[in-house]
Formats: sequence, C-alpha cells, structure tokens
Amino acid sequence: MNAHDGPQKTPDGHHVVIDGRKWRATDPSLPEDVAARLRRHLMAARRAVRAATTADDASAERSARARVQHAKVALGERGTPWWEQSQDERRRRWEDHLAKLDADAPDQTDHPDEADHQDEAGQAGQKDG
Repeated sequence: MNAHDGPQKTPDGHHVVIDGRKWRATDPSLPEDVAARLRRHLMAARRAVRAATTADDASAERSARARVQHAKVALGERGTPWWEQSQDERRRRWEDHLAKLDADAPDQTDHPDEADHQDEAGQAGQKDG
C-alpha cells in the first residue's frame, strides 16, 4: 500500500483498517472543505484534551472531550452510522455539529493556512515545506 493511497478500507467502505484494527470511516458525502474544517476542530480539541489533562483541569478536559465528540459525530465516525442515514440526515448531522464547534472555537473558522503561519508581528509568514 502506498502512503498516499490512505488507509485500507473494508469492501463495503464503512470502515478503515489501521494496524489490523477497524475504525469507522469518515462519511464520504462530506464536502472536502467541510471535512477539512472538522479535522481542524478535531485536532484542536485533541490538543486541548492533552493540555487539560496535563494541567489536571477536569472542567477543561470535559469541555475538550465534548468538542472531540462533536467533531467525530460530524465526521460520521461516531453516533448513528452514516450509511444508515438519509442524505438530509447526514447533512443535518454535520451542519449541526459544525455550528456547535464553530461557536465553541470561532478562531477555527478563519483561514488556517494564513493564521497558522503568522509571525510575532502578525504578518503572514511562509509555509514550511
């Protein structure tokens, strides 16, 4: 398997297999821009979980874990299986959870490619290659 091919999928496409373990696949009907936003929210929430556990902050940890859950459900990786939902239910699922994530972390809706690469003066920097 080529690293650029992504993980192996089950024949029905419902799961990916990573290191011999099955994980629910992301809903393939998600528009790529929405999926990318959800992945950014997910990674930010996971970083927040780590920071909260390191700081032994139970309240922050609960909040961060709730954001992880919202992102995973929106991606179709948790909750009702996406293949059991109608197209309307699938769209409503990711729209509702994305709205909650955006409300909890509005900085995630900005243009991350520019915001992630700003120097201390607030100037856009070059991407590391």
